[in-house]
Amino acid sequence: MMAGRRLDTNAKMSFSPLHILFLSLATLPMSSAHDHSSSHIEEGQTISVEPIDTTLWVHIFIQMFAWGIVFPLGMVLGIVKSRWHVPVQVAGTALAIVGYALGHMHGGREFHHNNVHSKFATPISLLLFAQILMGIYLKLHLEKGINGKIRRYVKMGHGIVGKALPVLSWTQMLFGGITALGFCQDDHLGQCLAHFIMGSAFIAYGILLTILLLVGQLWIRRTGRSQEFFDSSVIAAWGTVNTFTEHRWGTAWVKNDWQHTTMGIIWWCAGLAGIWLSKDRDGRPQRNVVPGFVLFITGWAMSAHPQELMISAETHKMFGYTLMAAGITRMIEVSFVLRDRPGLSEDGRTTSSFQYIPAFLLYASGFLFMGATEEQMALVASSGMDHVAYILILYSLAFLVFLFVNVLLNIYDRNSAPALPAKDVTNGRLGPRVNGNIPVRDAQEFELEGLMSDDEDDGVRRRTEDDSSLESPSTVGKNSDGVAH
Repeated sequence: MMAGRRLDTNAKMSFSPLHILFLSLATLPMSSAHDHSSSHIEEGQTISVEPIDTTLWVHIFIQMFAWGIVFPLGMVLGIVKSRWHVPVQVAGTALAIVGYALGHMHGGREFHHNNVHSKFATPISLLLFAQILMGIYLKLHLEKGINGKIRRYVKMGHGIVGKALPVLSWTQMLFGGITALGFCQDDHLGQCLAHFIMGSAFIAYGILLTILLLVGQLWIRRTGRSQEFFDSSVIAAWGTVNTFTEHRWGTAWVKNDWQHTTMGIIWWCAGLAGIWLSKDRDGRPQRNVVPGFVLFITGWAMSAHPQELMISAETHKMFGYTLMAAGITRMIEVSFVLRDRPGLSEDGRTTSSFQYIPAFLLYASGFLFMGATEEQMALVASSGMDHVAYILILYSLAFLVFLFVNVLLNIYDRNSAPALPAKDVTNGRLGPRVNGNIPVRDAQEFELEGLMSDDEDDGVRRRTEDDSSLESPSTVGKNSDGVAH
């Protein structure tokens, strides 16, 4: 026993120097960083006229891969306590260090040293450094003495920072694109903020709907509230902010101030109505279509937004139509697919293909809105690209993010949910054959399938499930275990 303990202690101690060496290497790019020269930047501009060189392109792609793919993957692996969590995060950190160094070694285009991308690089790098330190501490399993008291706080901080990094990474990537193109300066700043914040919010809403659809249905039920309560609360809060920030009060009403402000008003008015309707007269959770209607009316308003450039008008119009479609499909999902129920099954694992539509359309709406700023529209118009090609590119980006979110959720689900027995499908019918024949119950349901209404069909299914549970004592407790999980 003593020898085994010594061996374990030595293994832990040998693990520490490797990570200390890795941490010292991580600080090298910070110490060797240099300020970019701005001697070739013309007066009144934020970037020089030189093109982006190969080194900077490599920096961009490495950082996008490390911060946008590797770290979120490592985060999910950490949540499910996979043994691959540490290797993936170490690989991501190594890539981030290389990318950080390349960002200070490039030639070609020059930028002002105080740009938002370089300013935000320091805090996000420090957070990554702190995350590595907390990870090493937790990996050493120091649990005696004072370590036993502070370990849970370190674990909590490690989890919070790990889940915040994907959001901060997204912000930094947006800052990088803005800086590289010299956008969002002076009079364009307010419009840029509106497009990028609101566009990111639509994408975040789509991601949350995807999470709740695939792995969050049971959590919603445990809260004792309907999903529309949370949706409507956020809508009301967001509308309140927009009501008082879209117009500079005390100045003249200009351009689209009226539309932006009234849009905020309808958001908080509708949000309050959605909160009220989220419970029935007995105080039980109740579904409603208010959030879907808010998306629809917002899309209609944005589709009629006046624009100066034709390509901008077409892009805004497509954004409006996409958001309207998201709202309509969301209302159809709640009213007709789910029929006002929390989900399609008690265990929260059954989904309909239709339920993916409103979620994806929110991703697409977000990318369309983020890609419709005045400066971006002017750049696309000068490039010779028409609005159709540009919109298809934005939809392609939406599909990639939608795919990646589903992949991460699949990894989480497969590693956190209990293994369920595979269902045998024979000729499109669930259930095994008995001596090569379809069981009598299946045959009877097949014959009556076209003669029953939906309500009668649900009744037969419930009776069938009850009969099955009585005839098969070995299954008692398994379904409840799945629901409890």
